[in-house]
Amino acid sequence: MADAERRWCFADQLGPHFLDRGDQPVLLIESRAVLRRRRFHRQKAHLLLSALRHRAAELGEQAVFLRTDTYRQALGRVKEPLSVCGPTSRAAAAFVRGLDGVTVLPSRGFATSREEFEEWAGGRDSLLMESFYRRARVLTGTLVDGDDAPAGGKWNLDKENREPPPRDGRLPLPGPYRPEEDEIDEEVRADLDAAEADGEVSFVGRDGPRRFPATRAEALAALAHFVEHRLADFGPYEDAMLSGDPAMSHSLLSAAMNLGLLDPVECAAAAETAWREGRVPLRSAEGYVRQLIGWRDYMWHTYWHFGRAYARSNALRARRRLPQWFAELDADSVRAHCLSSVLRDVRDQGWTHHIPRLMVLGNYALQRGWHPAAVSDWFHRCFVDGYEWVMATNVIGMSQYADGGRITTKPYAAGGAYINRMSDFCQDCVYRPKSRTGDDACPYTAGYWWFLARNEERLADNWRLAPQLRNLDRIDDLDEVVARERNRKRP
Repeated sequence: MADAERRWCFADQLGPHFLDRGDQPVLLIESRAVLRRRRFHRQKAHLLLSALRHRAAELGEQAVFLRTDTYRQALGRVKEPLSVCGPTSRAAAAFVRGLDGVTVLPSRGFATSREEFEEWAGGRDSLLMESFYRRARVLTGTLVDGDDAPAGGKWNLDKENREPPPRDGRLPLPGPYRPEEDEIDEEVRADLDAAEADGEVSFVGRDGPRRFPATRAEALAALAHFVEHRLADFGPYEDAMLSGDPAMSHSLLSAAMNLGLLDPVECAAAAETAWREGRVPLRSAEGYVRQLIGWRDYMWHTYWHFGRAYARSNALRARRRLPQWFAELDADSVRAHCLSSVLRDVRDQGWTHHIPRLMVLGNYALQRGWHPAAVSDWFHRCFVDGYEWVMATNVIGMSQYADGGRITTKPYAAGGAYINRMSDFCQDCVYRPKSRTGDDACPYTAGYWWFLARNEERLADNWRLAPQLRNLDRIDDLDEVVARERNRKRP
């Protein structure tokens, strides 16, 4: 029966590791209904359709490629038995489990299995990522030496990877890999233009040249380019931000990985090989590996582990709606240089690296008390690498602290001093990072104290915030700060 089964691959399962053999028959479905469900970033929609159509073209007669309104319509035209690797969302997983004639296999595309995670998590009071990361290193044999010891003697070199950006405002590195568009991209662009003109779909963000890999060959070229030219500088500057260089030394491979074009294990292996051959320092290889088999796998597993209700968590009772300027990526109406710059990057390319996401976008949303589910949905729609499983614990838990500390030890809230230290944004800003009152009051500095004042009782038991909470009583102008920030329309 297995030989007769055709492998149904979703649009985020496009790499060879989702097939059991090279000549396995494949089913690919392009569902128009998917793009109507949410108001996605235009470049995200383009990348997804481009990758799907490129995969169909590569496979040729090996694949049945159906363009229909819904998945169910397409499946009604397929009479042979199907198998599918476990989908990446609960809705899709429930859908495939309810289908007759479809064998659902374990999920692929991650470094560790769900069974391995649950075995690690069983009986633990705390599920901190660092502990899981060390276990994942051992399970995968990544950056470990004899007796499962960490290569170089330390599991985590994060303390060595917190350097601020260079003072001259640039990293002397080649730019990231850029693919070249082809006739498939032209077709996708024309189809999206027509669908938008007909009112069938609506997008946020701007169209632009495709910046991310849509094929396995492009993804491998991008990985090789990163390891050769950019990985060495990734470690020290992975937390730094520059207004003129949104990519910094980051790989920009998350979109390709989340489309299934790359396997995280092969990316981690490439980084480890570069270190063992003396081409990159350990702190850069380890920092990158931690993102892949630590953070990424952890987000995947906790999405399933915590269950459906986790996405509705709201421990801080944040209920404000996202303002229109944020929802529409209206970067030009924002005066705060950091937020304007990062929002512009999202508008123009549907991507920015993890520190602007966490400490500029997420930090601002946390301080303002925006509803965490709405923030999570915004990240899902507006980023080319955004998927439900990525954003659940990453935004709900880590960024917005809506789970009350199930995966982090304190909220990722910070004032302007942090942004000033780790970026060049404050140099040309109308606001001053040290000011919390007056016309030049930094929205992040003042917003930080408003956040603490608003949540003082809810955070009272958090020992990491105890010194800051005690300082609330020493701020003479706290009432003024709170009133001003509560009424601020836009930064």
